[in-house]
Amino acid sequence: MSILHQQRAFYGLLTLALLWSLGYGLVSHGAEGLAFAFFSSFTIAGALMCIWERSVVRSAFSLMATFMGVAGLFLLLGSDFLAMAQILIYVGGILALILFGVMLTPPDLEERSLARIAGAMVFVIGGSGLVWKHVTDATESLAVVPAEELAEMTSQDISVGMAFLHPEQYVVAFELAAFLLTVALVAAVYIARRRTADFEPEEAA
Repeated sequence: MSILHQQRAFYGLLTLALLWSLGYGLVSHGAEGLAFAFFSSFTIAGALMCIWERSVVRSAFSLMATFMGVAGLFLLLGSDFLAMAQILIYVGGILALILFGVMLTPPDLEERSLARIAGAMVFVIGGSGLVWKHVTDATESLAVVPAEELAEMTSQDISVGMAFLHPEQYVVAFELAAFLLTVALVAAVYIARRRTADFEPEEAA
């Protein structure tokens, strides 16, 4: 099977899976189910595309879709601060570091193989099945509380933001994290930089 046919088959199956998940979420739980299916499909599809794609730029944008999907799941849970931190730190920081470092590295078109991708998918699916089994076993003993009895959700954005800037709380850790990201960026540039010897033609044996 050629690369073009592999791409068409992969994206065709991925599109069918996305449409099925959106339809199932809408039918089973209405608008909330549709929103959850959309963000979860966004997350999983972005992760699969990041593994599948040969292009570094497409893989990076697929990884960004995964991060954005996780941020959407945080929003559905009412954790607006975690959603904002997910976008600022992972999309604005970690992804930029990965993209900057990888794009300075010479590409290897032989790196991707179907056997490696299939093995990774089997490992991920098997691990997800084990996690799902443990979660379902743990939640069987939990009591279900009606939505009317739950406490009203409140936002902690202001208090958390003030804590990050307070000298006796998180400001030191916040600055150390910024320093660590800067060091990682400089290290990625140093490791991936081209040397003069890399541009010289190889001598014939």
